[in-house]
Formats: sequence, C-alpha cells, structure tokens
Amino acid sequence: MLDYNTKCFSFAHTAKVGKTSLIMSLVSEEFPDEVPLRAEEITIPADVTPERVPTHIVDYSEAEQSDEQLYQEISKANVICIVYSVNNKKSIEKVTSHWIPLINDRTDKDSRVPLILVGNKSDLVEHSSMETILPIMNQYQDIETCVECSAKNLKNISELFYYAQKAVLHPTGPLYCPEEKELKPSCIKALTRIFKVSDLDNDGILNDNELNFFQKTCFNTPLAPQALEDVKNVVRRNMTDGVKDNGLTLKGFLFLHTLFIQRGRHETTWTVLRRFGYDDDLELTQEYLFPLLKIPPDCTTELNHNAYLFLQSVFDKHDKDRDCALSPEEVKDLFKVFPYMPWGPDVNNTVDNISRFPSCLTRNKRIDLQKKQTQRSVFRCNVLGARDSGKTGFLQAFLGKDLQRRIREDHKSLYAISTTYVYGQEKYLLLHEVMPDFDFLSEADLACDVVCLVYDINNPRSFEYCAKVYKQYFIDSKTPCVVIAAKSDLHEIRQHYSLSPQEFCRKHKLHPPQPFTCNTTEALNKDIYTRLTTMAMYPHMAQADLKNSTFWLRASVGATVCAVLGFAMYRALLKQR
Repeated sequence: MLDYNTKCFSFAHTAKVGKTSLIMSLVSEEFPDEVPLRAEEITIPADVTPERVPTHIVDYSEAEQSDEQLYQEISKANVICIVYSVNNKKSIEKVTSHWIPLINDRTDKDSRVPLILVGNKSDLVEHSSMETILPIMNQYQDIETCVECSAKNLKNISELFYYAQKAVLHPTGPLYCPEEKELKPSCIKALTRIFKVSDLDNDGILNDNELNFFQKTCFNTPLAPQALEDVKNVVRRNMTDGVKDNGLTLKGFLFLHTLFIQRGRHETTWTVLRRFGYDDDLELTQEYLFPLLKIPPDCTTELNHNAYLFLQSVFDKHDKDRDCALSPEEVKDLFKVFPYMPWGPDVNNTVDNISRFPSCLTRNKRIDLQKKQTQRSVFRCNVLGARDSGKTGFLQAFLGKDLQRRIREDHKSLYAISTTYVYGQEKYLLLHEVMPDFDFLSEADLACDVVCLVYDINNPRSFEYCAKVYKQYFIDSKTPCVVIAAKSDLHEIRQHYSLSPQEFCRKHKLHPPQPFTCNTTEALNKDIYTRLTTMAMYPHMAQADLKNSTFWLRASVGATVCAVLGFAMYRALLKQR
C-alpha cells in the first residue's frame, strides 16, 4: 500500500447538481431522502477500496463556506471532482468559465492537481453529455477523465471514486502528452532504463525468457506462450520494427506502454515504474538507490557468493568483445541504467582494469581474534604518512604501475584494490590513502584491518609523522602495523627524530622498516602486499611469528601456485570463448 491518502473534493458552482447526493449515495448505497447543504468529511477505509488506500471525501458548499475555506481545501487536495448536471447547460459552461481557472490559480503550475469531471443526473436524460465534454478534456491537460453517473439509481457511483483514486495513484500527467499523443521524455527515459535492465543478454531485444523475467519481476507471474505471441502480434500490426528476431525491441516496448495509457491502463505502466524504483516524478527514490544496511559495530560487509555471481553476469553481459576487461565504451554502456556515473577517471587508478572483482555481513572482528581465524575475503589497509612520502606510489604499485606509468594528479585515486594470495587462497586487499592534512584522525581513518606507515628515506622529517601517528593512535590497539621505507632507490638520510626508524620498530616490537620503491625498470615486487594481507588475516599472531621466514615462504609459495593456476584458467577461458 502506498504511503499517502487520497483526498477527493467534490463541488459545483450552484446548488442542485447533486454533488452532496453523490457522496451520500456512495456511503449509504441508497439515494438519501433528505440532502443537507453540505456532507461532513467522510473517510473510506483502505480495505474496501480497490487500490487499498484510505480516501477522505470533502464536500464544498457555497452556502455554508467562504472562498478562503475553499482555497484552503483546494491547496490540500490530491484530486478534485467538478460536478455538473448533464441536463443543465449552464453548469457545464461554468466548468471552464469558473472552476478550472479558479483551481489553476490556486495550485502550483508544476504540480497541478488532477481533475475528474462528473456528469450527474444521467437518469434524467436519454443523451450523453460527452460530445460537449470531450473538447473541454482536450483543452485542459489536468482533466484525467469524465464519468457520467446518477446518484438516484447509483449508476457509476463507485466507479467515480475509483477513478478519483486512480488519478492520484496512477496520474497521466507525468507519463503522456495528450496533444502529441505520445509518451513524455522523462517516461521514455525511465522505460528505456527498464528495458535495458530486463535485456539480460544485452542484444537490444527482449526474447520470450526476458519478457517473462520482466513479467514476473513486475506482476509476480509469467505469461503463457500464447499470451506472449498475442502481445508481439499486437506490436507487429502497428509497428514495422517493433518485433525483431521474434523478440520485442525498445520501440515495441515503448509502443505497448503508449497503448496501455491511451486505453486508460495507466496502472500497468505505473506498476512497472514503481517496481523499478521510480516515484511520482519519475525519479529513482532514495530508498531504491541507497537501501538501508544495518552494520553492527566492529563488523564489516563484503560480497557473498550470490552477489559475486550477479556482478560476474553483469560484467559478462557488457564485455561484448570477450576480452575479460571492460573498455571505456563498455563501462559507459553498463552505467546507462544508472542515474549517474558512480566514479570518474580516477577509477583507472583504483583497479588495474575494470575486470571481474567480486554483500554479506561478516562477523565481529573480536570473534575472529578469539577463534584465530576469519571467514572474510576482503581486507582494508589504511596507508598513512606525511605529504610526499610516497603513499600514492605505494598504492599504484599494487596495480602494477611503476613511477613511469603514473598518471596526472587530477585523476589521482585514494584507493587501490587488487587480489593477493595467502596460503593459496585468493583474497582482496583494499588500500586507502589517508590524507595527512588534519591534526587528528577520524574513526573512518582508524577503522581498518592493517596499517601502513610510510616515510620517505630521503626526507629527514618524514618519519616523525609516522612515529607520532603510531604513538597517538595505534600503540595500544590490536591493529597490525607495518612501517614502509619508501623511495628506497634514493640515498637514505638520517631522520630528525629521537630514534631511528629501525630503533623505533625494535622498541615497539614492530617488523623492521620494509624498503620499497616504484622507480624501477624491473617487475615490481608485490611481496609486501601479501604480507599486509596475511597480517590482516592473522591479527592475533605476534610480530615475532610474522617475522618467521618459513611463515612468509608458505604464504608466498601459495601465492605463486595460485597465480600460475589462475593464468592457466584464464587462457582456457579465452579458448572457450
């Protein structure tokens, strides 16, 4: 059920057109013997209405209410019913000469209230008023429909209020332009996105399986084979390119929705739009874009197996050249279904290429420490250091980029993610460069599995920042820390600190500073990243254990074996393709 009520107003310019009788006939299901000047506000419960929303009906009486009260009611209305008498030409004329202009003057032009024209007393005439009303409906876009009814014999009374609800829940205005007799641009944009999401193989055609996927997604039931053929035949008879290779094209898909709306089936198109996350203004809702995910303290999230398979299928769908990587054009095509591109050029400095990177809630880290093992696959390493200490180079080297392949600073990324192998297990390590511009670190800067403290061996004041950060934030924490001696290809200068980096590490029982450089013509050594991942996996182990050469040998051998096996599988996959 939608989270708003329908408030329906019924009024007319003179008495005796039957507006109050209509309301009372609806409620009592019989024509009243005595009719007051104005009916009290009535609420129809949700469980007795077709659309399952409560409806408030407010009557207006010129005899009992002021113009100011009328204006207030108009400003609160979701839909307005203008009642005229089918046997009274003056009441019909005043619909356009008085009521519609008055309503338009009292409502926002960008969010006009839908109008329902109600021709009452149809039992008193043999002819219909529709010939007179149709030109009015064509003139004013705000008029949703016209209903002829009779309060006396209860003809079309319930239909009147059904259409009033429908005008609120399934308005025509955002979808369709009656003058042009075509869908509005915002509606075309939304339906095009829905078509692309439903086109599972990305070939520009909805085959029978994809049509049934769409049907079950929106209406919870598939179509019978004959029903599918009937739908396609309707499109074939009206459009030359609406069906291709026995599948529905985008033009055919849009034609069907145009047809639904033209035949008064707005609810069909609105059901589709709302199922795919659209609000009444045809914008994707915040709840759809950013679903709430409750994460207990000291827990993290990572993709589960089903999410991994889903992302892999999305990747394969858009990898049209089957080269196991997404080109810029393929990435652009993938994100056509998004309201905006989630990243910029810096993504090329976050991953080595847009390739198959694999949500589940992981257990509390304290439990991992107690059990001395973890179920996680993704680990976060925060990289801290003074400005120009070499942090960015450390991140980019993780992606295989040496100093010569570094990109421009305006495309700099503060993140880098890639795979590492520990004991033969594939893991993901996310490096996050923490900016050193603040006097204190936030909780987000401290929330990680392992810490890298980077200093420049050629800058005498670089290590001091690392030492202060460690002593202030990490000396008593259980987060493993590693000191990186960056730019190790340069001459090492004595640091202006009371202790040398080696002495500092020895005093605080840290692993000795690890030399690192990305200024090399040789293949970059990624052993340090394996060490970081291993320390994140086994934070309960003492630093002395991590220094053990046998320990690192086992982890590195596992990485080498998996890398070889992974390359062999990759070549086999390419041959199959």
